[in-house]
Amino acid sequence: MPPVAHPDVWRLTVTVDQALVEIFSDILERHADAVTMFMDDLSGRSDGEGEWHIEGICRNPPDKSKILSDMAAMAAALNCPVPELDLERVANVDWVLQNLRDFPPIDAGRFFVHGSHWQDGVPTGRIGLKVDAGTAFGSGEHATTQGCLLALDQIAKSKRSVRRVADVGSGSGILAIAMAHLWPVPVIATDIDPVAVTVAKKNAALNGVGSSITAAVSDGWRNPILRKHAPFDVVTANILARPLCRFAPKLAAGLAEDGVAILSGLLDWQEAMVMAAHRRQGLYLKSRLVIDGWTTLIIGR
Repeated sequence: MPPVAHPDVWRLTVTVDQALVEIFSDILERHADAVTMFMDDLSGRSDGEGEWHIEGICRNPPDKSKILSDMAAMAAALNCPVPELDLERVANVDWVLQNLRDFPPIDAGRFFVHGSHWQDGVPTGRIGLKVDAGTAFGSGEHATTQGCLLALDQIAKSKRSVRRVADVGSGSGILAIAMAHLWPVPVIATDIDPVAVTVAKKNAALNGVGSSITAAVSDGWRNPILRKHAPFDVVTANILARPLCRFAPKLAAGLAEDGVAILSGLLDWQEAMVMAAHRRQGLYLKSRLVIDGWTTLIIGR
């Protein structure tokens, strides 16, 4: 497989209080290819009280003046100051893989996530997940990925019948690889980013499950491959709160009658919004995990 190219990208950063996170993240979503958020916890309790950093990544140079105009209009409507916008070009460096070399392995239930540089082996009785993250988001260290792996462990212990599974928003492929290890069934893995799909395929092969995983580009549930293989007994979706809400009808349509879905990428205070969207589709909370202020939900009918 040829090496994955790492073109320069542009990073947008805005810092706001918790009450304004959702509003200004919506603005950045109009201009960026991917948006995430994190906070400087001032309380020490991970309760959301602190400064929040909203970060957007753009493949093409963004129109800074248009972004500032949109933010100024919103700030005027809210009678609040216009947040400062930082814009920087990120050089042609595989930052995620560079960081991956530095972080220690991660324990998550029966799973042991480690970089390909790890030389000390996998603990006895654990499932090793070897990852070369490339440019794809989701290298396993994030609380949302840990939550999803713990949720998969919980579902596997329930001994439910599993014949079809899907990972929507697969990133570097960790969750798809984990499911391929848990159940000897076909796994569909999709992501909106073609580079992420390439990396997921590489990681699947690295973990010896390349033949079990079909990775494809898809914006949410739009790729027909998902409709073709539905209904799914287990679905993972580690994305962000608003896309989770937007995709709720498609998830409900693609989930088996007794299937379960693992939703993550949402902050604990966004749970009510995400669950409301899914309850309207007849899907209800079965279990939750909260790690460092990030929530992972297990839902079903």
